[in-house]
Amino acid sequence: MGEQPIFTTRAHVFQIDPSTKKNWVPASKQAVTVSYFYDVTRNSYRIISVDGAKVIINSTITPNMTFTKTSQKFGQWADSRANTVFGLGFSSEQQLTKFAEKFLEVKEAAKLARDKSQEKIETSSNHSQPSSVNGTDDEKASCAGPADTHLKSENDKLKIALTQSAANVKKWEIELQTLRESNARLTTALQESAASVEQWKRQFSLCRDENDRLRNKIDELEEQCSEINREKEKNTQLKRRIEDLESELREKETELKDLRKQSEIIPQLMSECEYVSEKLEAAERDNQNLEDKVRSLKTDIEESRYRQRHLKVELKSFLEVLDGKIDDLHDFRRGLSKLGADN
Repeated sequence: MGEQPIFTTRAHVFQIDPSTKKNWVPASKQAVTVSYFYDVTRNSYRIISVDGAKVIINSTITPNMTFTKTSQKFGQWADSRANTVFGLGFSSEQQLTKFAEKFLEVKEAAKLARDKSQEKIETSSNHSQPSSVNGTDDEKASCAGPADTHLKSENDKLKIALTQSAANVKKWEIELQTLRESNARLTTALQESAASVEQWKRQFSLCRDENDRLRNKIDELEEQCSEINREKEKNTQLKRRIEDLESELREKETELKDLRKQSEIIPQLMSECEYVSEKLEAAERDNQNLEDKVRSLKTDIEESRYRQRHLKVELKSFLEVLDGKIDDLHDFRRGLSKLGADN
């Protein structure tokens, strides 16, 4: 009934794993209330936290305890009586700072309470020492009864104080042994931390080697990029060449159109030749009586026919040459299309 809360906050509670003494085990699934309590009767301080009906922290603060901030929002302290280490995770650095300041304040108050208790024990021990009473034999005889009662009472108090002192000494020996064990565990943890540092150094060396390898790979990739750029320049030159060839192809197509237009005149010439032939035949019928002229005209007709046949032969050869050029142009165009598809 004499124990009252003096400071309250909320935090996630953890305890050190008893098997490994390294990993943290959550003692609560969520943030719970963590309070400092002061016991007026015993003049002692405790940190208490309850999760539902389960007490997850019941730690009496002693002057030998130390609260350590391990990060911006996490702190811990070792409780030798509970043989464990408690850890608290706060939602902000400000809450952690307030809790640490309160821990230091309560620790100093516990130290003052212990010093006062020792002073009371020493004072009661000094008062219980036997003293000589000066006076006459009558005065001694008259004071003998009350003095014996007082001495007996003081002796009983001294025995109780000595018993409590022996119990406190035993308790302090247990705490000292616990602190030694905690020191040994901390030494082991320090050695393991040193081993972890060496492991991290090896991992850092491996990472540095990996970094060098990646840099070499980057250099190779940059060289490949340079080759790709050169290939792009070659492709650009090929595109220019294709454009030139396409321009030349358009010129050839223009020439082909002109030749086709010229080939359209040939039927007209042939029709004219037929018309001339008809006129010659008419002239032969009209000039049957003029044999001399007919002979001469026949000679002219034969020569004209010879020229016609020669013209037809030349026209035929011209058409064959024209067809060859048209085929060559088609083949040339297909080659250009294939070259553009390959690029």
